[in-house]
Amino acid sequence: MARRKHYNFYDDHFKATAVALTKIKGVKAVDVAEALCIHPVMLYRWCMETRNGDLMAKKKAINIDPKMRSELKRLQKLEREHNLLKQEHDLLKKAIQFSLDRKKKSLNSSTPKEDDTH
Repeated sequence: MARRKHYNFYDDHFKATAVALTKIKGVKAVDVAEALCIHPVMLYRWCMETRNGDLMAKKKAINIDPKMRSELKRLQKLEREHNLLKQEHDLLKKAIQFSLDRKKKSLNSSTPKEDDTH
């Protein structure tokens, strides 16, 4: 198995900013990781290191751009609405198919069969 020759190293400020983004209400860590092009496990590890005090021993105030914060919240809201609409759409498709199947069965059973006796 080949080893990677190049690794991405992130400074403490980047890590602390990423962790701060996960603490925004309604924002998922997975989405933050995807937006930052990092693996979610790495972000979870940074969160754990922050809780343990290993990351950013000298804590500085991390300022998150208000525009970015509002965009993340808007994205989360749109994703929730989209998932809800997909579920509703799937339910409607199933209901329509169920209705068509019942109608087809009732039509097949209500047609009189001819007697073969002559």
